[in-house]
Amino acid sequence: MGNDKLLDQVQEKANQWLQSNIDESSKEQIHKLMESNQDELVEAFYQDLSFGTGGLRGIMGVGSNRVNIYTIGMATQGLANYLKKNFAGKNQIAVAIAHDSRNNSRLFAEQTAAVLSANDIKAYLFDELRPTPELSFAIRHLNCQSGIVITASHNPKEYNGYKVYWEDGGQIIFPHDKNIIKEVQEIKSPDAINFEAQNELIVEIGDTIDEAYLTALQNLSLNPDIIKNQTLKVVYTALHGTGYKLVPKALQLFGFKDIIEVEGQNKPDGNFPTVKSPNPEEHSALEKAIEKAKDSNADIVMATDPDADRVGIAIHMGENEFRLLNGNQTAALLIHYLISQWKEKGLLKGKEYIVKTIVTTELLADIAEKNDVECYDVLTGFKYIADKIRQFEGTKQFIGGGEESYGYLAGEFVRDKDAVMSCALIAEVAAWAASQNKNLWDVLLDIYVEHGVYKEKLISIKREGKKGQEEIEKMISNFRNNPPQKLNGSEVMLIHDYQKQKTIDQLSHLRYEINLPKSNVLQFILKDGSKISIRPSGTEPKIKFYFSVQEQLRSKDDFKAMDSFLEERISRQVNEMGIDA
Repeated sequence: MGNDKLLDQVQEKANQWLQSNIDESSKEQIHKLMESNQDELVEAFYQDLSFGTGGLRGIMGVGSNRVNIYTIGMATQGLANYLKKNFAGKNQIAVAIAHDSRNNSRLFAEQTAAVLSANDIKAYLFDELRPTPELSFAIRHLNCQSGIVITASHNPKEYNGYKVYWEDGGQIIFPHDKNIIKEVQEIKSPDAINFEAQNELIVEIGDTIDEAYLTALQNLSLNPDIIKNQTLKVVYTALHGTGYKLVPKALQLFGFKDIIEVEGQNKPDGNFPTVKSPNPEEHSALEKAIEKAKDSNADIVMATDPDADRVGIAIHMGENEFRLLNGNQTAALLIHYLISQWKEKGLLKGKEYIVKTIVTTELLADIAEKNDVECYDVLTGFKYIADKIRQFEGTKQFIGGGEESYGYLAGEFVRDKDAVMSCALIAEVAAWAASQNKNLWDVLLDIYVEHGVYKEKLISIKREGKKGQEEIEKMISNFRNNPPQKLNGSEVMLIHDYQKQKTIDQLSHLRYEINLPKSNVLQFILKDGSKISIRPSGTEPKIKFYFSVQEQLRSKDDFKAMDSFLEERISRQVNEMGIDA
């Protein structure tokens, strides 16, 4: 589209907003953009903020392509319209609402409750910020038909978002996601939003849900007696998010007494003043917590993101050194512990299973297979793990699941990744290891010796705005149309194209169906066992490249050399694919 035509469309959209019933402050901001910041005007109005398959996420500000009370209101109006159609025979539709610590999150949550109540829907609104997994729990606990959490997870402070859940406590999936999107797209203007709240339909919830959730969580403990006799020191940071509400309580309920908080970081603040990014996947987010751990001679560091669904871990290696674990390593430790303890306690009856995403380490599948536990692969996104739990409810037993992006789950009472639960269980794994005079790294090396070393690396390429979106689309299109034939001397044997739902065998030229929903993901499986996955992020302006390599390990003493060998293999694959972050 030519620049002049695009600008004309942007001007037209901005004028539509100016002519609507939005507040005067928003109108003033639009006028300023029109007068002095054409580039920002384009970014604010060149499209409607996409209500994707999970909801909204974007930069806060005025405009149709920004997160504000009107785009939140339009999404809620569309959702309300769909709920009333889908549950037409129900006397009272109910929705639970939670929010994180981000700037404007409380405002957006209150506006969401107002719009729902204006549409005759009961809104259960948490009295203050709460972790996302507790929202998932509350939906089923209160017999709601849907749920909404206001969060942008671990994105930078400029972002906020809106995630929608269904009555099973999981994020929306097909067909509800597509149907809700259609309803939202029918809301063409802020004037179509009903903001006239019926206050009697807005019900405040809080402590009683906390207590019910924590009671259910405590029942997941597999070795409470071991914890009673441990002296584990845990440093915990909420990174200015919601985790401070429940993570320390969960650890205490499990029996951990020595919980050390990081000064300032357990105070909610949407500006996240002590970190560059509130993302526990990044080393910089854990720096202050690791400093605190060194000062207090702690055993383990835990950091949760703003909505407390992801957790990052660092473990004490001796001599004041701490090692960060990546998401795949933590998932392996957790799944190994859960399966081994279920087996030891005679809880495996032949109907148990775990779930992982297609970009998560195959080590989880190996651990499950060796213990006669089924492992299911699903698309990226915890909503697909939740869907498996829903499918098998009452017929099979979910032990646990995880994804490489630092999200994990055990049990069936929550249907999304849960960092509160994960902190308690990972601390239990550490206590169990300590009872054998080991730390978590020792246990991980044991796993590597038994199953082989799996090394993974994630490369994310960020491209902002409209131009960046086009560049990302071009990148994955190039790999789809011109896939590599060989990398680091190893032939590409299989190409999984989840967009086309086809697997292509490069050697036999046969094609096979992929029995998963369509998704813009490519995977290359090499003869040496390497797995390379490419996917645009669904929540950030990024394209992600996942590299996974593996080799057998004869002994723990060989790990350092093997790790370097596998690192070099990944480096050569990256170079040959021409990836430039």
